Parts: sequence; structure tokens; C-alpha cells
Amino acid sequence: MERPFNPSRLVAARQRAKLSKKQLAERAEVTHKSVALYEDGRQPSLGTLARLAQVLGVTAEFFFAPDLTLPTPENASFRSFSRMTSAQRDAALAAGGYAFEFSAWMERNFHLPAVAVPDLTGADPEAAAEIVRAEWGLGVLPIRNMIHLLESRGVRVFSLVEDSREVNAFSSWREGQTPFVFLNTVKSSESSRFDAAHELGHLVLHRHGEAKGKQVEAEANAFASALLMPKTEMLALASQCPSVVDVLRLKKRWNVSAMALVYRLHKVGVLTEWLYKSLCIELSSQGMRTREVDSAERETSLVFKKVFDAMKARGQGLREIAVDLRLPVEELHRLLFGLTSVSLGITNLAAQTTPPRRGHLRLVD
Repeated sequence: MERPFNPSRLVAARQRAKLSKKQLAERAEVTHKSVALYEDGRQPSLGTLARLAQVLGVTAEFFFAPDLTLPTPENASFRSFSRMTSAQRDAALAAGGYAFEFSAWMERNFHLPAVAVPDLTGADPEAAAEIVRAEWGLGVLPIRNMIHLLESRGVRVFSLVEDSREVNAFSSWREGQTPFVFLNTVKSSESSRFDAAHELGHLVLHRHGEAKGKQVEAEANAFASALLMPKTEMLALASQCPSVVDVLRLKKRWNVSAMALVYRLHKVGVLTEWLYKSLCIELSSQGMRTREVDSAERETSLVFKKVFDAMKARGQGLREIAVDLRLPVEELHRLLFGLTSVSLGITNLAAQTTPPRRGHLRLVD
């Protein structure tokens, strides 16, 4: 039996396109009142439905699929929430809804790593980072790959490709059970790693998502800094009295930005205020507030590589997933941008009607 028209999907697609009801009405050549009625449940005519789909970049079938579960402003932690417009926020949340669907598809077809993210709500960020390192068996050594680490503990990592600098990264729990992190994969590898650690801080410290504001962001930053640069190891650098040359060498070892490293060394007491400011001035003069010298190799997803290797072996790719989920293939591709290389696959009846066998993914830190 064909599903009825789903107005919630029209709302999600409009928000993803960053269009107001008035703007959508103008582009689809209908009245503002009509759009409001469609979003309230009235089914458009076939001709109007086709125009709405074209304007929003979806297929008509998109509007006849089940409800999308979207992250909400209350349970999503954005790095730059105060600078975002409501349209930017809603577009990012709609992308999160597409990612939830994509992840659920992978969970149905592959055995993904189980969730193992501790709930340390209210803990001191420094102590929380030490607990996470201990529970995850990381010791005090540099973390080789943040994306692989998150994926191995059940965190679903996706790309957030937005046309705005205000939309940086965010995290959320799907139905309180599955953690998601969305990263700006256009940034330097070091910045993206810090964002990943920052969002893990939100998942660990602010799991229930009620708290917002500068204090919460400061806590996530402190967690990220402590996770990536353990205090004991930073204190051990005291005898080296770092120069800029030392900083550039050490930042390669810890896979962090030069500015993040000197800030951490100052925070734990290795650098005096004078030396800290001197290093910041010298690094800034070399342009390292906005770019990274000798940047590390960009981290990619191991989960997506394994999934699409298995899909490719069956002659399938991203397009088949998009058809199955009734989602725009371009949107799914954006969710993977910078995380893996993807084949769009073949679109034929056999590929669309034959589900992949359930595969097992094993991730190693």
C-alpha cells in the first residue's frame, strides 16, 4: 500500500534548502497559504508536487516516505551556535536527519561497532578526558586517528558541508542511544581533529543536551585539549622550554595545531605568561592563526570505506542507497565529503530491489 503524503518531509526539505515558506511558494509558483496548508497535511496536486520537488532538489517519492527523525536545537551542540541564523541551524539539523537515515540503513545492513561512550555529565573536563583515555585504553600516547577512534566506539561521524563559516561542527544523540558527530572536513586536519575531540566532549559531558552557551563550549574545549594533549605528557615538556622550532616539531607528534599546543602548555603551567604571548606573536606573524604549516594528512572514515568496498563488490554504490531511502544522492554525497571516496554505483532494477547481505565491520584503533 502506497504511503500517504508526508508533510514533515516537505518541512525538512524546505529547511534543508534554507527557504522560507514565502520563498518556496514563489519558486514553486503557488501561494504562501498553499505551502502552509501542504505543511499542515494537505496533499498537493501532482503538478504542484513535481514543482516542489524540483525546487527543493528531491524526488516526488521523497514526500511519501516515513517521518525523518531530526536532531533538535535542544539536543544538538553547535560550536558556533550564537553566530548562526535560524535558517542555517535548521538546514544543518535537516542534514543531520538525512545522516540519521543513512546511519540507520548501515545498521540494518552491516554490523557497526557498538556504542561505548561514557556518560560523565557534570564531571570536570580534565578529569573526564583522563577517564575516557583510561576506559578506551589510550594511555598517554598521541591519538593516531580521531575519526577511527570515534567510529570504533560507536560514534557515527559525518561531514557537514555548508556554505557558511558560522556552521562549524555539531554533535547529537539519536533518540538518546546513538551518538553522532558532524565535522567541517574542509578545515585543516588539525582543526578537524580538535573539532572531533570537542564534539566528543559534548557527547560525554553534556549528553542530555540541555545546557548551552559559552560555559558549555569552554568545557568542551577544555576536554578536547586534555584528551589530545594529556597533562602528564605536557608537564614532561617543561625542561625543553619550547621555541617556535620546538612547537612545530611537537605539534607534528601530537597532531594538533601549533596554537592549540602553546595554549595547552600555558594552561598546564609549562609556559610563563610572557613566553606564551611571545610564542603566540611569533606564530601569528607566520600566519598560523588561520592556517597550519606542514599540516598532517587528513583523516578519513574506516566505516564508510568498508561499507562502500562491500557495495562496490556487488556493483552498487551511493545511488542505490539514495533510492532505497528516497533521499537525494547529492545530499548523501555531502555527508561523506572528505571522509571517503564513493562510487555512485549503477541504477538498475536489480540493484534497487536486491538488498545487500548484512556485513560485519571490525574497527581497530
